[in-house]
Amino acid sequence: MARAPLSDDLFPAGLPVYATVGSTAEGRAWLDRLPATVRDVQEQWDLRLGAPLHGGSCSWVAPVELPDGGAAVLKVTWPHREAAGEAPALRAWDGRGAVRLLNHDQERYALLVERCTPGGELDGSPLPPAERLLLGTGVLRELWDAPAPPEGALERVADVCAEWAAAVEERMARIRPGYDPGLVRLGARLLRELPASATREVVVHGDFNPGNVLAARRRPWLAIDPKSMVGDPGYDPWPLLEQIDDPFGYDDPRPVLRERFSLVADALDEDPARLLAWAAARTVESALWCAEHGDVPDGAEELEVAAVLAELAGL
Repeated sequence: MARAPLSDDLFPAGLPVYATVGSTAEGRAWLDRLPATVRDVQEQWDLRLGAPLHGGSCSWVAPVELPDGGAAVLKVTWPHREAAGEAPALRAWDGRGAVRLLNHDQERYALLVERCTPGGELDGSPLPPAERLLLGTGVLRELWDAPAPPEGALERVADVCAEWAAAVEERMARIRPGYDPGLVRLGARLLRELPASATREVVVHGDFNPGNVLAARRRPWLAIDPKSMVGDPGYDPWPLLEQIDDPFGYDDPRPVLRERFSLVADALDEDPARLLAWAAARTVESALWCAEHGDVPDGAEELEVAAVLAELAGL
């Protein structure tokens, strides 16, 4: 007997994933298969689907009811490199600092995870910035305490950043965006040197922005949506520091950045200068990514941020 199709309401064209993934022929083909993929996973795990959530740019996400009446979230992701590390990281963390992984279909890039209730994001909390930063660092400490998964389950920060360094140099030479060449060289050098000089390695979240830290009942705050690797923990804090009460929204961001990097570094037992160096390196990489994708002016703004971070790091 033919299966009834899923309602079109579950796949509205306004979902961000359609705009992002639908920009390529490969992505459009995946989107065409998405309803069938969701149907297969729904039947495989005996799920009752709710209306999809609107946050994911590379995935279809919806609340679901489990066979026992429990609540969870189904996430079906467009297959890409960064997504491959999500399940191994969630399995390694086993609910410590992150949502629990309930089930995983590797072939379909489908995850069934714990639902966070009430689910508000850390960046939407009314708490003062310093308190939000400390809440975020508390989650990071839990994530970093987990044992690493088996060798090869996750990419290494050093390997990924070496690729980024080469891409930064190649894009600078090819595009010639007019950026400060000394600052770009510094960023590429840091991307190679920082991972190699790490004194410890952890399972990093990889995208630890405050929108990926949700209020929950089992624990006050839990991380979601990792782009995990194994390597230097100093890689992780910059998105948290950048996006909570944007320090560059102040007339002079330098004293704000000094205070906040010191606060976070102390809470994480890290060197503030090293965290600043990582922030500068990641921002240079972001600037050249913007240039590669046709937005040289945005990249120039990123370079201005990187210059301030490098200055504060004493570089």
